[in-house]
Amino acid sequence: MKLREFQDRIEAHYGERDRSRGVDATFRWLVEEVGELARALREGDPRRLEEEIGDVLAWTVTVASLCGVDAAQAAERYASGCPKCGSTPCACPPDVRMPAASRAAARQLRSRSVRTDRRAG
Repeated sequence: MKLREFQDRIEAHYGERDRSRGVDATFRWLVEEVGELARALREGDPRRLEEEIGDVLAWTVTVASLCGVDAAQAAERYASGCPKCGSTPCACPPDVRMPAASRAAARQLRSRSVRTDRRAG
């Protein structure tokens, strides 16, 4: 199934309910599904991973629909390679692909790790 078709099917199945729920509450559902995906990743159950990835995809296109975004068009920014460096595979330094908040959290964790290592030694 193509991404546009998937978005259309999700809209047909759930669109009325999603519109009445609104973007904010629907986005919170998406976040909850990402949490369920994280648990499935830790557990390593392939069947559950497939289910949770499907749920995350469904809620992602739902948010896109509510915001008037064509998910297939949004995905096009990756069609010619990394949107930052343009290469396939990506040639960006590892931290460049990470969102700013995640980079800051990673630096903080590395800093804690270094302090802990120094105390242990």
